[in-house]
Amino acid sequence: MRNLRVVTLNANGLRAAARKGFREWLAHQDADVCCLQEIRVAAHQLTPELDPPAGWHARGLHAVKPGYSGVAVWSRAEPRRARAGIGEAEFDAEGRVLACDFDALRVVSLYLPSGSSSPERQAAKFRFMSVLEPWLARQRRARQPVLVCGDWNIAHTEKDLKNWRANQDYSGFLPGERAWIGRVLGEGGWRDVWRGLHPEAEGEGYTWWSQRGAARARNVGWRIDYQVATPDLALRVVRSWVEQGVNFSDHAPLIADFTLSDPG
Repeated sequence: MRNLRVVTLNANGLRAAARKGFREWLAHQDADVCCLQEIRVAAHQLTPELDPPAGWHARGLHAVKPGYSGVAVWSRAEPRRARAGIGEAEFDAEGRVLACDFDALRVVSLYLPSGSSSPERQAAKFRFMSVLEPWLARQRRARQPVLVCGDWNIAHTEKDLKNWRANQDYSGFLPGERAWIGRVLGEGGWRDVWRGLHPEAEGEGYTWWSQRGAARARNVGWRIDYQVATPDLALRVVRSWVEQGVNFSDHAPLIADFTLSDPG
């Protein structure tokens, strides 16, 4: 690869996204890698209608619980190696992390838990964050650039959601969550690709909207999907954007272009 285009999308069910034309859309995006979250299918349920576009390769980590969670990496080049999970049985059974190594870089599809359904799930989210942070630190020591794509289920700053004042006590914008992702993007050494190109942007870059109250039509959204890169790779991003013109899910695809050629 000399140039690279990466797409990430929480599909909110791969079958539903496929019915809405996601696979056909992806086939025309000139993309090299697509990270998917919340695919919500088991391996034995995969059919040709749920395959990536012709000529692509697919790797997945499926949740043990039927119709739940799960992540995948689709790519034009076949990965040299795919590693499932982070070594924590509680969360690996939910299908949360899949890392694929290519010749030029490592790409990770990540699905952080949502804590909105109950206090118990919020506690699980915090547990996942506590074990993910040292795992991310180990990825930083890889011998190749690393890109972590996915639904982080956290809006980092007040610029990253429309109604931040009303959501300070809600999962996804809790002080502890924001402090954690701030640490990942600060002393943890990772770079938020989209925000790096749009440092002052407000009211744009949203990737998720509630399905109530015409939130998407009114752009009352949250920016909770990120492509997070090691510094060497972040220096090579040339463009990043949210594809607003499609509606495969309650999330929108987040896309970034990188140049992997040595600077002239």
